[in-house]
Amino acid sequence: MDNQEVCLRAEHICKIYPGTKALDDVSFQVLRGKVNVLIGENGAGKSTLMKIIAGIEQPSSGKLYMDDQELSFRDTTEARAHGIGIIHQELSLFPNLNIYQNIFMSREKTKHHIRLDNAQHAELTEKVLQRLEHPIPPETLVGNLRVGQQQIIEIARNLIQDDLKILIMDEPTSSLSAQEVQILFKIMRELTAAGISIVYISHRLEEILQIGDHVTILRDGKYVADEEVANITVPWIVKRMVGEEKGYAHRERNVDWSEVPTVLEVRDITLPKSGGGYLLDHVGFQVKKGEILGIYGLLGAGRTELFECIMGLHPEHTGQVLLDGEEIKVDSVAGQIHRGFALVPEDRQREGLVQTLNIAKNISLSSLKACTKGIFLDKKTEDEQVERQIKDIHIKVADKRLPILSLSGGNQQKVVIGKGILTDPKILLMDEPSRGIDVGAKAEVFDIINQYAEQGLTILVISSELKEILAIADRIIVLSNGKKTAELAGDEITEDNLVMASYQGHHLQASGT
Repeated sequence: MDNQEVCLRAEHICKIYPGTKALDDVSFQVLRGKVNVLIGENGAGKSTLMKIIAGIEQPSSGKLYMDDQELSFRDTTEARAHGIGIIHQELSLFPNLNIYQNIFMSREKTKHHIRLDNAQHAELTEKVLQRLEHPIPPETLVGNLRVGQQQIIEIARNLIQDDLKILIMDEPTSSLSAQEVQILFKIMRELTAAGISIVYISHRLEEILQIGDHVTILRDGKYVADEEVANITVPWIVKRMVGEEKGYAHRERNVDWSEVPTVLEVRDITLPKSGGGYLLDHVGFQVKKGEILGIYGLLGAGRTELFECIMGLHPEHTGQVLLDGEEIKVDSVAGQIHRGFALVPEDRQREGLVQTLNIAKNISLSSLKACTKGIFLDKKTEDEQVERQIKDIHIKVADKRLPILSLSGGNQQKVVIGKGILTDPKILLMDEPSRGIDVGAKAEVFDIINQYAEQGLTILVISSELKEILAIADRIIVLSNGKKTAELAGDEITEDNLVMASYQGHHLQASGT
């Protein structure tokens, strides 16, 4: 390949952590002014390689070259000085600071080298958010934003870098709506047209074919293949990622649910919105024992808020929740867990994991009461529970005593799922359970969901991906602008019906009805 086309080379990179080899003699090239796609299953080493290029980690061996000059970055500041920016898979924002404070953190502009120029910070933030078609007031606290909006802020942080040469994007669309994804792709093409190189990591294979120029595949910490995107197909990618083609096992929908008892009934759940209107507007549904109910809708439809109301996170909501036919008072999360509810949250880092604890402690955290004898923790029982969940949920872990952040994003998500299952719930709420999980791990997670449903667990699943929710759900309700716009079962469950129902509320709002 012509060296003029290559702006960065990683040669023979190895990275060894205690008990595992994350990267094994990996070489990787970044083409100038192109979208360089890096893909592989969770644990393949993608994020580790990007952390090395961005100065977050240092390689155990191997070298980096930028425009044929050998470089070694001690931290992100040195990498950024050479024009390398990174958008992390996991959000790295400060929820107690506002948007412009987050965007200009560690790159502040000053007046006369004395005090912060917050007026300029706010002005530049407003411009970059306008460019991303998200005109959120720059003074808004990041902690008040939804996950999808926070992802936009992560992207904006890097777009204000004047000397940007290489932008690493690790799962940037995992929390974005379809419309927001297309806006991001437009920005990406503007960047590459200006000569900026993008390294793009995504588990959404259709996105890769749409936006990518060149693809490199890793598996188990090793280089597998690379090719021009124009020359490949999804089956080609999947075969090299996992060694074989994997898909989602579709649910059999021929059960006569009329004979199955109703476990959960929700009536007229309503959640007011600050400033007027509703986040949820009289939403109701029923779920049977052992049924998987899918919740579908666009970003902002009210899906997560629905789960939060059921779990007791919004005491201001109105409506009724009935468990086994009897109305319950939803007043606290602890009370709901005691009644048999468990939640796998969308944001695993902030809401699902304790980052200072190891893998085993994160798994057992929700079920410590079952591991105690008197006032003492029964270590043997705890270890047995942890080992069982590691096996049942197929968590890839070298040592359960390692830090939770040593796991790949997908395996961290499996820990959150395992922790919820250990509470022995009647009803499991799963908010985007496949977010940040590769195609192979997704199939495993959906197999697990099917298995627990067969055992009689009632499961509600939120998913933004049509093919996933079509495969996994027995029945699907669609939310749009806080309203239930459809309830689909059997042959009614089609992509066309889901899409039309998800946009219905937007059409009503646009027409003023």
